[in-house]
Amino acid sequence: MTFSWTFIIDMGLISLALLIATILRSKITFLQKFLIPNAIIAGFILLPLYNFILPLFAMSSAGLGELAYHLLSISFISITLRTNKWTKRKRGKNIYATSVIIISQMIIQVIIGLTVTLLFIHTVRPELFHSFGYLLPLGFAQGPGQAFAIGESWQSFGISDAGSIGLTFAAIGFIFCSIGGIYLINYGVKRQWISKEQLEELKKERTKTGLYKNESEKPVGALLSTQSEAIDSMTLHIALVMFTYLFTFFLLKVIGFLLSFAGPMGVELAQNFWGINFVFAALSGLIIKNLLKVFKLQFIVDNNTMHRISGLSIDIMVTSAIAAISLIIVMNYWLPILVAVTIAGTITFLTIPWMCSRMFTDFPFIRMILLFGVSTGTLSTGLALLRIVDPDFETPVAEDYSYAAGMTFFMFIPFILTINFPSKAFASGDPKWLWMSLAVIIAYVIFILISIYLISGKKLLRGKSSMWNTLLIQK
Repeated sequence: MTFSWTFIIDMGLISLALLIATILRSKITFLQKFLIPNAIIAGFILLPLYNFILPLFAMSSAGLGELAYHLLSISFISITLRTNKWTKRKRGKNIYATSVIIISQMIIQVIIGLTVTLLFIHTVRPELFHSFGYLLPLGFAQGPGQAFAIGESWQSFGISDAGSIGLTFAAIGFIFCSIGGIYLINYGVKRQWISKEQLEELKKERTKTGLYKNESEKPVGALLSTQSEAIDSMTLHIALVMFTYLFTFFLLKVIGFLLSFAGPMGVELAQNFWGINFVFAALSGLIIKNLLKVFKLQFIVDNNTMHRISGLSIDIMVTSAIAAISLIIVMNYWLPILVAVTIAGTITFLTIPWMCSRMFTDFPFIRMILLFGVSTGTLSTGLALLRIVDPDFETPVAEDYSYAAGMTFFMFIPFILTINFPSKAFASGDPKWLWMSLAVIIAYVIFILISIYLISGKKLLRGKSSMWNTLLIQK
């Protein structure tokens, strides 16, 4: 009998890359200075291997994309299942502000993408399809899975390259997220955008090398919540996480079945839900956590153990997501891609700090780092950047983001429903589909501007020309 070793080989290579990255981070001053996470280093170590060497041995990176897709949801489940120590804190305003910033970056990138597309269509690339610009936010702010899945669905409109182009945008987004995010952290540290306590922590040798060298410094990583002779505590926690993920699968199946009664548009919406299943994973985590409270079983959950599970998921997820990028598909569309990502990356780099420093009541710098990561790379790289300034997710930032993602999902349904309209304009030659898309975008712009003013109030005008509002007290 022949057994498949593909998954084991992938995991072995990821593990080897993480070990090499850990050694490199502990020895190389450049990596320490810019606080580059080991998972990002490992991903770029594997990137040429999976693109140029392993294909010679009939091995592909297909399994890595699936691994990153599932681990993203698992990491959110482990975060959501933790006992919340921020229950007495008013969080509604920050959650809403997070959602508004997520939507604003998506809409900004859509506007940039469509503008660049129309300029190229009317100049040097008349054959370019109208929905090309939509692949910019799908690759940058959503990720390779969503960009590829939605791009591939456009084949029914006669567009054959969209899936590959979406992966290209995601690949460049990863690179921009990694380099730009690390630069932004160091720039913020230099400009003292964070508290003195956080600044001192970042200056410690263990933070730079990523290793605890002294036995006395090593913190407690997890606490046991079970007797090991009955069931190992880690086994119990992983079982709880994986059961919650199975619950997520059935939840999406039920939602898809119910939406099928709404006709083709409902089926299309249900298919798009699978691309953002981490939102439903977070929702499932909340349901299971509340069930544990109802049955008075919440004591079995150890927050530190959940930290370790989320940390494991994020490290493997980031490494596999970067390694899965294809470097060959960029050649035919390199010029419009380069123009779009340069403009979008620059504007994102400038607007995220400006908005975060004026819209949040606490932890603005930490929130800014996460939101920059998810607006240029994906949620996985955003979480990797977050762990630099919040290693154990001790702040409510990651959890607030999970709630905001659910809120964003519902507010973004009109965009999801119209995402195929530019492709219909290309296939039919009827510009009305494009005009309807533009009308929806304008409606979002109005909503964003009103929301920013309502959230920020007078703070919006303080130091309006500066990138960061230093008049606010940073926590």
